Amino acid sequence: MTISRRGLLFGLPLFLAGCQSMPNQQAMYGDVPDEPHPLKKVPIEKIKPELRRQEVAYETSHPAGTVVVDTPARRLYYVLGDGRAMRYGIGVGRNGYALAGNAYVGRKAEWPTWTPTPNMIRRDPEKNLKYAGGLPGGPNNPLGARAMYLYRGGNDTLFRLHGTNQPWSIGQAMSSGCVRMMNHDVIDLYERVKVGSKVIVMQA
Repeated sequence: MTISRRGLLFGLPLFLAGCQSMPNQQAMYGDVPDEPHPLKKVPIEKIKPELRRQEVAYETSHPAGTVVVDTPARRLYYVLGDGRAMRYGIGVGRNGYALAGNAYVGRKAEWPTWTPTPNMIRRDPEKNLKYAGGLPGGPNNPLGARAMYLYRGGNDTLFRLHGTNQPWSIGQAMSSGCVRMMNHDVIDLYERVKVGSKVIVMQA
């Protein structure tokens, strides 16, 4: 399936402003011991304030429950309704490896298996061919703690919203096209998003 890489010309947010201060941001990124693979605290000072999860003012025509990925801004918004959204910092695909337009969440998985796409294997067989049969979920899996799989017309686009074991990569364009989030943030989004939820991916 060919994925359009041209910018989305519709569905843009009408207005974006201001953020709500969070009383204890470090607590949002603290130890999570009750996961199958426990997560360690991410020191808050290592996360830029603008990349930390927070509820913000967000006027949009999209209904509550929609996920909006603002690729140029390195932000993902989960629309709450009533002019509000939950905002997350994200890492995005390198130039030329990006989804654009409408999709929906076709399925979800906790600590998912990662399987490189045929294109990834062709581009870097030395690195990726050994994982052609799949890499089980765990702390060294590039999909992190959760994944939401993006579909169009019943077909997997091979693009994901997923966690990462490289939190320093949030805010950068370096992935193979998927949208990566800090594990703490992707767990939060995973609990909010339903299978079938609409996803809008905006490009420059």
